[in-house]
Amino acid sequence: MYHILMKIAPNCGILFLFLSFPPVLFDDCVGNEGMAFEVSHPDFQVDEEMNLVARRDVMDSGTVMFIHGVNEHAEDMAQVDIVGALPRSPQTLREILGLGQIQPYRSKRALFAPRMHVSENMEPPFPKVIGTVMSSGMEDDHIFHMTGSGADQDPKGVFTINRLTGEVSVSQELDREAINSYMLEVSVTDQNGKLVEGPVALLVDVNDQNDNRPIFKETRYAGEVLEGSPTGTVVMTMTAEDADDPRLQNAVLRYNIVRQSPDKPSPNMFYINPESGNIVTVISPTLLDRETLPTTQYELEIVAQDMKGRDVGLTGTSTATITITDKNDHAPEFTHSLFQANVDEGSTGVVVNLTVDDRDDPATGAWRAIYSIIKGDPTQSFEIQTNPDNNEGMLSLIKPLDYESLVFHTLLIKVENEDPLVPDVGYGSSSTATVHITILDVNEGPVFFPDPLQVTKMENVPLGSFVALLNATDPDVLQSQSIRFAVLRDPANWLSVNPVRGTVNTSANLDRESPYVQDNKYTAIFMATDNGNPPATGTGTLVIHLEDYNDNAPYVHPSVVRVCEDARDSVVIVGGRDKDIHPNTGPFKIELGKQPGLENTWKVSRVNNTHAQIMLLQNMKRANYQLPLVVTDSGLPPLSNSTEIKVQVCTCKKNRMDCSGAGSVRSNLILLLGLVLLSLLLCIFCCFCLLLFMYMHVCVYVLYINVCIQYVLL
Repeated sequence: MYHILMKIAPNCGILFLFLSFPPVLFDDCVGNEGMAFEVSHPDFQVDEEMNLVARRDVMDSGTVMFIHGVNEHAEDMAQVDIVGALPRSPQTLREILGLGQIQPYRSKRALFAPRMHVSENMEPPFPKVIGTVMSSGMEDDHIFHMTGSGADQDPKGVFTINRLTGEVSVSQELDREAINSYMLEVSVTDQNGKLVEGPVALLVDVNDQNDNRPIFKETRYAGEVLEGSPTGTVVMTMTAEDADDPRLQNAVLRYNIVRQSPDKPSPNMFYINPESGNIVTVISPTLLDRETLPTTQYELEIVAQDMKGRDVGLTGTSTATITITDKNDHAPEFTHSLFQANVDEGSTGVVVNLTVDDRDDPATGAWRAIYSIIKGDPTQSFEIQTNPDNNEGMLSLIKPLDYESLVFHTLLIKVENEDPLVPDVGYGSSSTATVHITILDVNEGPVFFPDPLQVTKMENVPLGSFVALLNATDPDVLQSQSIRFAVLRDPANWLSVNPVRGTVNTSANLDRESPYVQDNKYTAIFMATDNGNPPATGTGTLVIHLEDYNDNAPYVHPSVVRVCEDARDSVVIVGGRDKDIHPNTGPFKIELGKQPGLENTWKVSRVNNTHAQIMLLQNMKRANYQLPLVVTDSGLPPLSNSTEIKVQVCTCKKNRMDCSGAGSVRSNLILLLGLVLLSLLLCIFCCFCLLLFMYMHVCVYVLYINVCIQYVLL
């Protein structure tokens, strides 16, 4: 601690700084670089030339201030006392008379808490003094107090202050990466706790030590570079972090490549910028050829070192994997300029597999092939698709070819990549190939014409009637072959065919109402077989449209109706139905059957072309009755049907019909006849049993007499 006396001279009632004050002297033995000065008095500062100068007019004397100088190499403090000038003789009348005399100088207290520094990771023993808080007016009964985070607040007890001397001590090991500075307050009180000076701020900085290694954000990095890229192409960036103070070299990193695997064709294919961590290519574009390199992936071991890469620095390591990606710098080439295949006429499917070579990266657009037919397929009978597994072109027939039309086919095929080629590479003659396809003759089956063959016939035509003439031709016009016909499918067995002429005749009645007829159409399938080796067969369809004949008598629906026993409420509606179609159906005529007396009890009247009304003319007992009716259709000639419907006569009360007690007259008669028949059968059975019993007794008696006779004879 140095003490400096500074005088200020009065002038016109104001104290001014004496201009001849010497500069501040400070020497850290290494050139005083990075010096910083703190002055406790707000009216003074240390300028760039290390002179102590006043910021403004100074009114105080007897004041103490402190100058704190510090850099990374040294630290010291000086005390400056501000005093008034020596007394002098009066100069003016005003001074002689004692007018306007300046009042006695005021003495101002000063409490100064210099910025303190403490290194992290200090070793015991503790506590260790790190600085002193100074007071110009400290007296025996005055006490220093310190408050704030690190003193009486969490984390408590890190720093303490000597209550009498103002010495500040650290009581434990610190970690700058946890807390890099502490803001405290210092004050002075008397023994009674009365505040004398302060509070003033005390800032404690935790000085960094190089105790943290650089850490990469990822343990493994992955990057890609396109083959043929120019030298200096940025591949990727490696980034590491250091938890130490970024203002110091403890956290200034430098990057370096320590290993490249594999090390061919050069051990220095890549370079990393020591400061930015950018990895760039060093190898020439010509050598950076994916197809000639020993591998498509290179692994680099990267080291990040703090202290600007000096040997004393700490290191961290990571791995960078660089993939040499492919560009389409090789056109696909056919393995043969000519492909050949033989195909049976009439067949479809894959004809031939076209093979190509491509040195680009498999499973990429630069390798995947696209095939196209550029000549020789005017009818578009072929298509070509790429096999995704091996990149081969599968040439297929999608339309059957005919030997008799054209035997030889020549196609010109072109292959390209999905991705475009690089500008300096083009498709050559090897990217096209010729395919010769020979069609082989096959014995083809006869072809029916027309197919289907459609005819119209009346149902119920006589057996053996002519239906149709089948027409089939053999496509093998270069061969002389005969054709024979046969029935392949005849669901109702109605038809027969002449095997040579192909004439179709009826072998049974054609019935339009058959379940085998759908929408008035009957369908049969015939086959024609040639005498080739082996024989070939073709099929054709015959559709017979059946016209209706009035061969189904009409009937009445419903077959059971209900009426009330009161003739006034006894009306029902019935209709006529027919399996035939127009004009052999309605209008229907419905009338009473030809039984005497029916017209006295029942009346049938027409409602419309298909329905009639039945009315009860007189009251009848509740029972079931069989009502005979005659229904006639409108066919030519018309058909009539004598039928009966069951009429239930029921009791009707308040819109309710009760038919529970109605018994059928005919049913009662049948039941009575059944009982009589059953009694008769029982009587016959009893007589039979009686005769059988008498016969058995006679047999036993005869047997007994025979035994007696034998006994007498013996």
